Amino acid sequence: MITILKAEERGTSKTDWLESRHSFSFGDFFDPERMSFRALRVLNDDRVAPGRGFPMHGHREMEIISYVVRGQMEHKDSLGNGSVIKRGDVQRMSAGTGIQHGESNPGAEPLHLIQVWLIPNEKGLEPSYEQAEIDMAAMQSGWVALAGPEGSYVKVHADAVLAATVLRTGETRTLEFSPGRAGYLFVARGAVRFHGNELKNGDAAAIEDEPSLSFEGLQDSEVLAFDLG
Repeated sequence: MITILKAEERGTSKTDWLESRHSFSFGDFFDPERMSFRALRVLNDDRVAPGRGFPMHGHREMEIISYVVRGQMEHKDSLGNGSVIKRGDVQRMSAGTGIQHGESNPGAEPLHLIQVWLIPNEKGLEPSYEQAEIDMAAMQSGWVALAGPEGSYVKVHADAVLAATVLRTGETRTLEFSPGRAGYLFVARGAVRFHGNELKNGDAAAIEDEPSLSFEGLQDSEVLAFDLG
């Protein structure tokens, strides 16, 4: 079963410095039919103006992944971490029993950021932080596991794997799922043909009871895919 979510059907938050699109209920956007999908709780597609950002704020009991599509993000947290996450990096923050963090755009161009929240498979974890540089060349030839269990770029304490790929016009990629697992496909940029549908920037597909599916790039594209228990 495949359920398509078009970009324009997402929730929206907009200020003078932030435009955020929400695939699931978040903040002032509430849809009882879109609270989560398996362990995937939040998928926010954010554009942050230069020199602006989110002040320090708190989270608990959530695995938070940040992936930069364009630009750079400055990060600070209550664990003492301070770094800049640029295009080609992935960040994981385990909120656990509680963490404070702030994010801002230190660059001269708008920041395009995908932020993901995963429901952890256990509570009461010590807060922790991890950041890694991705092999972007590998992403151009296939799937790269950004976040998941051991062996991914960053480890998450959730029954989920987040992978990414970059493909050119006419190239194809295949998604395969073990029995009982589900998938969620998100087009970060570009457009693909998937299961008879054209999915463009911001479109998504929830996938259940499908062992294998393929899609084709209709233009140069960047796609995120979740494998969910």
